[in-house]
Amino acid sequence: MTITVRIPTQLRELCGGAAEVALEPGPLADVLAALDAAHPGFRGRLFDDGGELRRFVNVFVAEEDIRFLDGIDTVVADGDVVSIVPAVAGG
Repeated sequence: MTITVRIPTQLRELCGGAAEVALEPGPLADVLAALDAAHPGFRGRLFDDGGELRRFVNVFVAEEDIRFLDGIDTVVADGDVVSIVPAVAGG
C-alpha cells in the first residue's frame, strides 16, 4: 500500500530532484513527517515555528484542498495522491 506525494519544483532539491515520492498511507500529519524523515528539510519548509502549515503552502489530497477536509488530520488512503502546491502571488 502506497500513496504518491507530488513535490513542487522549488522543493525537489530536498529529495534528489524527484517529482514524486512514494510513502505509506495514513493521516496527512504522519505522511508529511515520513516525507521529512526520508528527505530531511521538508518540515522547515512546510511548517512554521508553531507547527502549523505555512500560509503560502497549499496541500491537496485526491485533488481536494485539505482546508475543506480535516486539515492536517485528513486521512490519506492507499492510492491517493498528495500534492504540495506553493501559493503564487502576483498582481
